[in-house]
Amino acid sequence: MFLFKHAAKSIELIDNFLNIIDQGAILFKEGVRNYLYGNRENFLSNLQTLSSLETEADIIKRKTENLLYTQSLMPQLRGDILKLLEELDNIIDLAKTNLFQFDVEIPFIPAELNQELVKLTELSVSAIESVIPAARAYFKDPESVKEKLHRVYLYEKEADKLADAIKRRVFHEMPNLKLSEKFHLRYFTLHIEILSDAAEKTADVLSIMAIKRTI
Repeated sequence: MFLFKHAAKSIELIDNFLNIIDQGAILFKEGVRNYLYGNRENFLSNLQTLSSLETEADIIKRKTENLLYTQSLMPQLRGDILKLLEELDNIIDLAKTNLFQFDVEIPFIPAELNQELVKLTELSVSAIESVIPAARAYFKDPESVKEKLHRVYLYEKEADKLADAIKRRVFHEMPNLKLSEKFHLRYFTLHIEILSDAAEKTADVLSIMAIKRTI
């Protein structure tokens, strides 16, 4: 009963952790949109809330790690679970850091790029959002993990394609921009796109974890 109680607590912590990652992705999407459309007050609110969530995620991650080690819970799965938490934590860290760069560097983004950058953000966030149910399934129904992950890879590929198209448009179809502005736009396109890469990396980890549990 003692071990069961602590195992249940660790699962509860992980579930809360996943909720925070999900919320962080949504806030990143809203933050980018608010920046692009000049909603400064809402953008700063998104940034502040995302920063708080990132801190909360770190706290829950440490609590979970401590519980898994001190109570010797799930020893055969512990290493994989800690690796998963690390990859998920990296997602919200990237979201906060990259949104913060919009506030620090204040990139000039032509209005004609807004729609494409919003779409890129949606694709990256969709990749993250698709990881969450797969991570939950790992603890309840590991055999269903693989079928839930295909969306992550789909969104990541679409994000890559769109990011390349945006960068090509910037360098080939916008002669009025300074070269420094083009480099800046490429840089911030990458800031958005890289979240889908982080989601893909997490999906790779989950895929291997699920295979190990089902063989």
